[in-house]
Amino acid sequence: MNRSHQLAEDKLPVAREEHSHSHDTSNVGDRFGDSSTHPHVHSEESLRSIVNRLSRIEGHIRGVKTMVQESRPCPEVLVQIAAVRGALDRVARMILDAHLTECITRAAQEGNIEVEMAELKAALDRFLP
Repeated sequence: MNRSHQLAEDKLPVAREEHSHSHDTSNVGDRFGDSSTHPHVHSEESLRSIVNRLSRIEGHIRGVKTMVQESRPCPEVLVQIAAVRGALDRVARMILDAHLTECITRAAQEGNIEVEMAELKAALDRFLP
Protein backbone atom coordinates (compact mmCIF):
# COMPACT_ATOMS: atom_id res chain seq x y z
CA MET A 1 0.00 0.00 0.00
CA ASN A 2 1.49 3.35 -0.92
CA ARG A 3 1.84 6.10 1.67
CA SER A 4 -0.83 8.43 0.21
CA HIS A 5 -3.36 5.58 0.18
CA GLN A 6 -2.49 4.76 3.79
CA LEU A 7 -2.93 8.40 4.84
CA ALA A 8 -6.34 8.50 3.18
CA GLU A 9 -7.41 5.39 5.09
CA ASP A 10 -6.19 6.89 8.38
CA LYS A 11 -8.72 9.73 7.96
CA LEU A 12 -11.75 7.48 7.49
CA PRO A 13 -14.45 7.87 10.14
CA VAL A 14 -14.26 5.27 12.86
CA ALA A 15 -17.31 3.04 12.93
CA ARG A 16 -18.16 0.50 15.57
CA GLU A 17 -18.88 -3.08 14.73
CA GLU A 18 -20.53 -5.33 17.30
CA HIS A 19 -20.10 -9.07 17.42
CA SER A 20 -20.52 -11.70 20.07
CA HIS A 21 -18.35 -14.63 20.89
CA SER A 22 -17.98 -17.08 23.72
CA HIS A 23 -15.08 -17.43 26.08
CA ASP A 24 -14.16 -20.80 27.47
CA THR A 25 -13.82 -20.20 31.18
CA SER A 26 -13.98 -23.85 32.21
CA ASN A 27 -10.43 -23.69 33.50
CA VAL A 28 -11.13 -20.44 35.39
CA GLY A 29 -13.28 -22.05 38.04
CA ASP A 30 -16.89 -22.90 38.75
CA ARG A 31 -17.49 -19.46 40.22
CA PHE A 32 -17.61 -17.98 36.73
CA GLY A 33 -19.54 -20.78 34.97
CA ASP A 34 -18.60 -22.75 31.90
CA SER A 35 -18.71 -19.93 29.36
CA SER A 36 -20.00 -16.43 28.85
CA THR A 37 -21.22 -14.54 25.86
CA HIS A 38 -21.04 -10.79 25.69
CA PRO A 39 -20.90 -8.25 22.90
CA HIS A 40 -17.49 -7.04 21.87
CA VAL A 41 -17.46 -3.68 20.16
CA HIS A 42 -14.28 -2.82 18.31
CA SER A 43 -13.58 0.04 15.98
CA GLU A 44 -13.64 -0.80 12.30
CA GLU A 45 -10.18 0.73 12.03
CA SER A 46 -8.82 -1.60 14.72
CA LEU A 47 -10.36 -4.67 13.09
CA ARG A 48 -9.09 -3.65 9.66
CA SER A 49 -5.58 -3.09 10.98
CA ILE A 50 -5.45 -6.49 12.67
CA VAL A 51 -6.89 -8.34 9.67
CA ASN A 52 -4.44 -6.58 7.32
CA ARG A 53 -1.49 -7.58 9.49
CA LEU A 54 -2.73 -11.17 9.67
CA SER A 55 -3.05 -11.23 5.87
CA ARG A 56 0.56 -10.09 5.53
CA ILE A 57 1.65 -12.77 7.99
CA GLU A 58 -0.30 -15.35 6.01
CA GLY A 59 1.59 -14.32 2.87
CA HIS A 60 4.87 -14.43 4.74
CA ILE A 61 4.14 -17.98 5.92
CA ARG A 62 3.39 -19.02 2.34
CA GLY A 63 6.77 -17.55 1.41
CA VAL A 64 8.47 -19.61 4.11
CA LYS A 65 6.71 -22.72 2.82
CA THR A 66 7.99 -21.96 -0.67
CA MET A 67 11.50 -21.53 0.70
CA VAL A 68 11.32 -25.00 2.27
CA GLN A 69 9.92 -26.52 -0.94
CA GLU A 70 12.80 -24.93 -2.88
CA SER A 71 15.33 -26.31 -0.37
CA ARG A 72 16.62 -22.88 0.58
CA PRO A 73 19.36 -22.82 3.22
CA CYS A 74 18.08 -23.58 6.72
CA PRO A 75 19.49 -20.37 8.28
CA GLU A 76 17.50 -18.29 5.76
CA VAL A 77 14.32 -20.19 6.59
CA LEU A 78 14.92 -19.81 10.32
CA VAL A 79 15.39 -16.05 9.95
CA GLN A 80 12.04 -15.82 8.16
CA ILE A 81 10.36 -17.95 10.82
CA ALA A 82 11.71 -15.57 13.45
CA ALA A 83 10.25 -12.67 11.47
CA VAL A 84 6.83 -14.40 11.40
CA ARG A 85 7.00 -14.98 15.15
CA GLY A 86 7.78 -11.32 15.71
CA ALA A 87 4.88 -10.28 13.48
CA LEU A 88 2.49 -12.59 15.35
CA ASP A 89 3.69 -11.19 18.68
CA ARG A 90 2.96 -7.65 17.43
CA VAL A 91 -0.56 -8.66 16.37
CA ALA A 92 -1.13 -10.30 19.75
CA ARG A 93 -0.03 -7.07 21.42
CA MET A 94 -2.50 -5.09 19.27
CA ILE A 95 -5.31 -7.46 20.25
CA LEU A 96 -4.37 -7.27 23.93
CA ASP A 97 -4.24 -3.48 23.78
CA ALA A 98 -7.69 -3.33 22.15
CA HIS A 99 -9.04 -5.74 24.75
CA LEU A 100 -7.67 -3.70 27.64
CA THR A 101 -8.82 -0.34 26.32
CA GLU A 102 -12.24 -1.44 25.08
CA CYS A 103 -13.44 -4.71 26.59
CA ILE A 104 -11.99 -4.48 30.08
CA THR A 105 -13.06 -0.85 30.40
CA ARG A 106 -16.60 -1.73 29.32
CA ALA A 107 -16.71 -4.71 31.70
CA ALA A 108 -15.71 -2.44 34.58
CA GLN A 109 -18.48 0.01 33.68
CA GLU A 110 -21.02 -2.82 33.44
CA GLY A 111 -19.96 -4.40 36.73
CA ASN A 112 -18.64 -7.71 35.40
CA ILE A 113 -14.94 -6.98 35.61
CA GLU A 114 -14.21 -10.17 37.61
CA VAL A 115 -15.40 -12.45 34.83
CA GLU A 116 -13.57 -10.48 32.15
CA MET A 117 -10.33 -10.44 34.16
CA ALA A 118 -10.58 -14.18 34.84
CA GLU A 119 -11.01 -14.82 31.12
CA LEU A 120 -8.04 -12.60 30.31
CA LYS A 121 -5.85 -14.33 32.90
CA ALA A 122 -6.80 -17.75 31.51
CA ALA A 123 -5.96 -16.59 27.98
CA LEU A 124 -2.64 -15.12 29.09
CA ASP A 125 -1.75 -18.36 30.90
CA ARG A 126 -2.10 -20.16 27.55
CA PHE A 127 -0.45 -17.41 25.53
CA LEU A 128 2.64 -16.69 27.62
CA PRO A 129 5.41 -19.29 27.86
